[in-house]
Amino acid sequence: MSKKLALCGGDPIRVKSYPEHTTMIDEAEEKQVLEVLRKGHLSGFSATPGARFLGGEKVRELEEKFAEYFQVKHAISFNSATSALHGIISAAKIGPGDEVIVSPFTMSATATAILMQNAVPVFADIEDETYGLDPESVKKVISPRTKAILTVNLFGHPSRLKELEIIAKDHKILLLEDNAQGPGAMVEGKRCGTIGVMGIQSLNYHKFIQTGEGGVALTDDDAYAKHLRLMRNHGEVVIGKTPDYSDDELVNMIGWNYRLTEIQAAIGIPQLEKLDYLNDIRISLAEQLTSALADFSFLVPPMVREKNRHIYYVYPMRFLKEKIGISRSVFVQAMKAEGIAIAQGYVRPIYFEPIFQKKIGYGTVGCPFKCPHYNGQVSYDKGLCPNNERLHFEEILTTDICKYPNTEKEVDEFAQAVEKIVSNIDELKDIQ
Repeated sequence: MSKKLALCGGDPIRVKSYPEHTTMIDEAEEKQVLEVLRKGHLSGFSATPGARFLGGEKVRELEEKFAEYFQVKHAISFNSATSALHGIISAAKIGPGDEVIVSPFTMSATATAILMQNAVPVFADIEDETYGLDPESVKKVISPRTKAILTVNLFGHPSRLKELEIIAKDHKILLLEDNAQGPGAMVEGKRCGTIGVMGIQSLNYHKFIQTGEGGVALTDDDAYAKHLRLMRNHGEVVIGKTPDYSDDELVNMIGWNYRLTEIQAAIGIPQLEKLDYLNDIRISLAEQLTSALADFSFLVPPMVREKNRHIYYVYPMRFLKEKIGISRSVFVQAMKAEGIAIAQGYVRPIYFEPIFQKKIGYGTVGCPFKCPHYNGQVSYDKGLCPNNERLHFEEILTTDICKYPNTEKEVDEFAQAVEKIVSNIDELKDIQ
């Protein structure tokens, strides 16, 4: 290995591309898919009363296995995690005039699912240890219009679910979980996605397990589950046509086509069986990386709180400029020049997006923010969530090397690159 930094003309540590992300697709998925193809029924759903209203054989099997794995009464599949998020907001009877407290440091769909119900997202700040909603910040933004807290178990570590659960109960509002990045994460032995009254999982292609696209909503509540099943399959078509559903259950429930196909469900069944194995790989590689970076004080590794299980959707670090004397941007340039996978920031605070800055969700008149049913004055100004802004724009680094099919070799290369930069730090101090 060249001792000269690649950014300054030396040889890089890694010259090969990283292996393409996969979730271990093999004969198990192939067998399930071929079974569906040979039967010729690619979707078991029908928007009519009867057994097919609840989906086909593979959809129902997938749901049973998810319910068993997550130890909940109901698992309801959707064609995406975004659809599932919309579903749980709708099932919570949230609508015009209502507010939902949500994290600004997440994929945009977490917040836009609230807009889909003509309700208003209110952003609380995050804490700077595991990047979930800060309970103290949540308390400050609760109002008479608040109907729910939608928390995100970001990067694979639980947010402060027990504290948020207490806040929700004290204020008689609901706790909901976006657990797209945390399937298998745990708090005190209980799986994330099941601590709130409803939670969602993602089966998108770059998640822990996948069906290409897909999602699952989880709940122990019969009424919520019924609403979710109605909503995902044009629920109005069965109202008044079967004793299983009443006219009253259509209230605040517009039906959509959020159905999962039999092929997707067939892939999901063996995928779920691999989840613990794939999570174990992530945990092992992440722990190796944390150990390898222990001597570098300018990189703060991810925290794992007591009685919590972190499953590392990505491996997040805080970069402390004052402890190394170069900017985060220069450090990232140097790492990338060495061929190492690393990124600065995550997603900018959601409230910076035009839909929130201009407060126009629907049409041209500013709904739901200027809806006559909404009497709040929500703010999306810069500085709203100072922890989030500081972390995203100044400190957060992420790498996605701690996952299958990467190995200890990729982790060793990461640590070697950091050591190489530290050993040649003077070469970087004049680079902007």
